[in-house]
Amino acid sequence: MMDQAQNLRIRLQQLGKPAAKTLAVVSGKGGVGKSNFSLNFSIALSKQGHSVLLFDMDIGMGNIDILMGRSSRYSIVDFFENRMDLGDIVSEGPEGISVIAGGSGLATLFEMEESRFSSFLDQLDTFIHQYEYIIFDMGAGITRESSQFILCVDELIVITTPEPPAIMDAYSVMKYLTSVKKDMPFSLVCNRVQSEKEGKETIQRLSNALQKFLQKEIFPLGFLPDDRSVTAAVTRQIPFSVYKPESAISKAINEVALRFEKGQKEQNLTFSKSNFLGRLKSYILGR
Repeated sequence: MMDQAQNLRIRLQQLGKPAAKTLAVVSGKGGVGKSNFSLNFSIALSKQGHSVLLFDMDIGMGNIDILMGRSSRYSIVDFFENRMDLGDIVSEGPEGISVIAGGSGLATLFEMEESRFSSFLDQLDTFIHQYEYIIFDMGAGITRESSQFILCVDELIVITTPEPPAIMDAYSVMKYLTSVKKDMPFSLVCNRVQSEKEGKETIQRLSNALQKFLQKEIFPLGFLPDDRSVTAAVTRQIPFSVYKPESAISKAINEVALRFEKGQKEQNLTFSKSNFLGRLKSYILGR
């Protein structure tokens, strides 16, 4: 367990370090490859020299462990139910990323008593300056409770596929979140495209709809091909970017990560502007 003296030493060491950029990866429906994207996007950022913490928050259906082929000894449920420290449940993932595994009891995150949530925030504060990116892999769709958490992060990455139901669900998620927080930055990724034309048309369709009906701009991160190596990688429980780094989708995820970095610089979305914990504390105290 982390004592107060150790906690103080960590915070003193972190003085002057920029805060991590917090990202939530969301989708309107399940089955669009959201968790696979979160894992391999995290790996791509790590390969580019960034420190990354991937936080599995897919409520009740966390599967990052399965995709990695590594069974974490502890999960976020151990923090809630067994009173473990947050630092003790972090495990090492592929290519140098850090991972906090999800679990079936994760729904309590949005319903726990204020004192326990305060402990969660205090311990999460020790991570804010250890990493450059903290990526939350959220559950498919949104609930009233999870949307409050999602709206506290610095930026959202929305995952869709070219199928009309997935496009409509992605639009609905962005419409709802925009109605609550107009200035929330969105990035968009289209997964499982059959061609470059299909990927570009899907992204353009959603971009046009958001501009026309919501007066909202989104940042197009790009698209990922429907690649057979993904199925093979999932079967073998190896991230596809590790299983076949030369595959079309592995190259595409690296391009998406590079485009994301470029977009951060162009939009001047620097790490120092992050106020994730401040927003989350305000939400908890005001709920």
